[in-house]
Amino acid sequence: MPDPTHVRPADVRGVSHMAIDATRGITDLVEAMHSTILHLPAIFGAPVTQPTGGITGFVYASIRTITGLVGGGIDLALAPLQPLHRERRSSPERDAVIAAINGVLGDYLADSNNPLAIQMCLRINGQAVELTRAALDAAIPQASGKILLLAHGLCLTDQHWENEGRDHGAQLAAELGYTPVYLHYNSGLHISSNGRDMANMLAALTEAWPVPVEELTIIAHSMGGLVSRSACHYGALAEHAWLKHLRTMIFLGTPHHGSQLERAGNWLDTLLLSSPYTAAFARIGQIRSAGITDLRYGSLIDEDWADRDRFTHAGDPRQQVPLPEGVACYTIAATTGSIEGDLVGDGLVPLDSALGDHPNPERTLPLHARWIGYDMNHMELLHHRDVYAQLREWCGRP
Repeated sequence: MPDPTHVRPADVRGVSHMAIDATRGITDLVEAMHSTILHLPAIFGAPVTQPTGGITGFVYASIRTITGLVGGGIDLALAPLQPLHRERRSSPERDAVIAAINGVLGDYLADSNNPLAIQMCLRINGQAVELTRAALDAAIPQASGKILLLAHGLCLTDQHWENEGRDHGAQLAAELGYTPVYLHYNSGLHISSNGRDMANMLAALTEAWPVPVEELTIIAHSMGGLVSRSACHYGALAEHAWLKHLRTMIFLGTPHHGSQLERAGNWLDTLLLSSPYTAAFARIGQIRSAGITDLRYGSLIDEDWADRDRFTHAGDPRQQVPLPEGVACYTIAATTGSIEGDLVGDGLVPLDSALGDHPNPERTLPLHARWIGYDMNHMELLHHRDVYAQLREWCGRP
């Protein structure tokens, strides 16, 4: 098998597309600032929308035209090289970089057909597997009837579950007889879009599984927990059979009620848009993906964001989505504090959000049990020994 590659021609094409669009975006931003200065509006109020004209407008239009021609030339030059690298495996380093880019810009990458956009897949031993009986039988000849699905969070990949030889999935396989399968997805898409695709993928997986399915367990980190809850919602609407096998769901640092970091970003958008002299800079913050803005309150379904401007400051728009019926649901939260009175969250997700607590009792999640890890940050949930001990206890319950 060829050595894994760090860079493919398609990656260069994808980065060039991003650079071209970034150049156009910066051109638009500079022109908007130029137009604002020319028209001298009041300090507060609506931004100037009138473009520049005359020679100035011609210069900006010329920059956009030249930029487009350069991008087309790069595509033509790289097209013949793509088949040469199509069969080479991707390196873990390449996967990590592309996953981070997808987390921040994933919806833009998908909408623009950028080759860097990740297509959802299931991975076994670090490799994507086709969801057919023959492919699964070849990938896991000793498959058990106990499927363990692990779903990563924002900007991550399946490889982040492993650290210094510790992997929750591999350990549960060795001790409790599970067969681990890892979800890999574009975390910059809307959570509901990934949830729907995950539901369909689980339907295909359980139908093609090499042996009769006894049970399905999901362990999900961060955003992966929201995607998994969304998958249960859409799986129920489609009457998928895999939900009958779902026995346990465990959430690790999942922002069930959103993240304060994204809410702060939304306030910054509003502040910048309050003056025509800073409104152009709001465009920079608004490149962040739909997946990130869904984390403002933890949106799970299309109705939470459809027909709304996702950058407009507003209250919690979510419809209530219950946990799946008949499934034991647990949550693990972390706090960087070392004592019970110092519950500051894990550095990314507030403790209350990770525990499913909400000021409105109707929104508090009725979990079977929950556990808090002290002196622990968000990423350590993926491989910490104490977290594994709790996972083993819950997964081992009859």
